[in-house]
Amino acid sequence: MHNNAISADAALEKLKAGNAAYMDALICTGDISPAVREKTYREGQSPYAVIISCSDSRVIPESIFMAGIGELFVIRVAGNVMDKHQIGSVEYALEHLGCRLVVVLGHTCCGAVDAAVNHDPDGYIKFITDEILRAAAGETDGYKACRLNVEQSVRIIKESLNIFGGGEDAPKVLGAIYHVDDGKVEFI
Repeated sequence: MHNNAISADAALEKLKAGNAAYMDALICTGDISPAVREKTYREGQSPYAVIISCSDSRVIPESIFMAGIGELFVIRVAGNVMDKHQIGSVEYALEHLGCRLVVVLGHTCCGAVDAAVNHDPDGYIKFITDEILRAAAGETDGYKACRLNVEQSVRIIKESLNIFGGGEDAPKVLGAIYHVDDGKVEFI
């Protein structure tokens, strides 16, 4: 394990505490100072969690969890769907950066989920919406379809990476839903 890594449980508690602080915050308090920029430049990054989130401009993991530079390894893609590129990024964070927690963060009012379950898009977005349609399995309620999509991405990560060798150091993969109306993260 990476020498600066913390356990999955400790990382989850940091995320929960950060989201609790975010709920009433007017500004993000994550450390983005010149000192931390210099430190991460010299020493590299040691994020405590991987967050796979949607590209939606209202969903900013560093703010939602009150994290600063070098604290989260964020992978953003519309609909928080998983393909080989995202899985490779997760693998990198686990194997080379020592992260022990992976969170797939869907959100309410997701345009990609809406496009998948209520419309018939074409073009490149269809690659995304087809993945969401498979996960939603006929569900048309936006929240339920979002949750099913998150759960599918969690399954894909677990099945794709051999990260569950057991033991206390084994990484954890969790799903979560960010509620855009009030800022609360609901861990699944």
